[in-house]
Amino acid sequence: MSSTGSAPAEVRHRTVEVKGLPVFYREAGDPANPTLVLLHGFPSSSSMFRNLLRDLADSYHLIAPDHLGFGRSATPPVEEFAYSFENLTDHTLALLDTLGVDRFALYLQDYGAPIGLRIASRHPERVTALISQSGNAYLEGFTPFWDVLFAHAADRAAHEPAVRELLTAGATRWQYTHGVPADRLDLVSPDTWTLDQAGLDRPGNREIQLQLFWDYQFNLDGYPAFQEYFRTHRPPTLVAWGRHDEIFGPAGATAFARDLPDAEIHLLDAGHFALETHGPEIAALIRDFLGRTL
Repeated sequence: MSSTGSAPAEVRHRTVEVKGLPVFYREAGDPANPTLVLLHGFPSSSSMFRNLLRDLADSYHLIAPDHLGFGRSATPPVEEFAYSFENLTDHTLALLDTLGVDRFALYLQDYGAPIGLRIASRHPERVTALISQSGNAYLEGFTPFWDVLFAHAADRAAHEPAVRELLTAGATRWQYTHGVPADRLDLVSPDTWTLDQAGLDRPGNREIQLQLFWDYQFNLDGYPAFQEYFRTHRPPTLVAWGRHDEIFGPAGATAFARDLPDAEIHLLDAGHFALETHGPEIAALIRDFLGRTL
């Protein structure tokens, strides 16, 4: 495995056409090294991995795409593109095929989990390992935060006003600050929620997010297949999860042990976006884990 030693890691910012739509991704490290694909959650983008890319680039090849509707990837209006987790999965796979990436480990956070676990369960031969940071695969992970979202899934018209509150600046900031210990709050850059909110505030983007909120219910239908994949293929799995996450609770982290008894589970003193406050700790866990499993 090559290493750049103390040389600073370079992160490259690129866009490629995938199935007729531009997809933005960040890339770091030597492609000759093992690849780690980093899949972000709501309401963020590949920006959430900006520090991790640099932390791991000496030993790994890292690719972090923006999902369609997020970041700098295409955001076609809902009238022109069917926003669903199935379609986001198809575009993620098509991106990896376009880039010639055949085998890879997956880092799953929030929305990245139903996308990445579709890929892993359908193409287990391509996935070398899993890393989950609030990347849910069990019903136990859902907290009361989800009550309004599941009500919206059952009756969109009745509950859309309440769900739209999740797209406001206050809600976006809360996602980054809830559950963060007081002595680590100053590690969370205001740039994070400011950038995410700028994305949400683009014309037409709230309709995109509302559609994905509604479609999330169908991810739960995939949980039995995800769990069967865990039992059958036993992928090496690292779980690094915020203990105080009020969106995907810690029960979602410990549930992995049911089907993956060898999973390495770490509950950190963090909230939903644990990389913001525990980035060096998570990078060290990943380096140790992948160093032993790949």
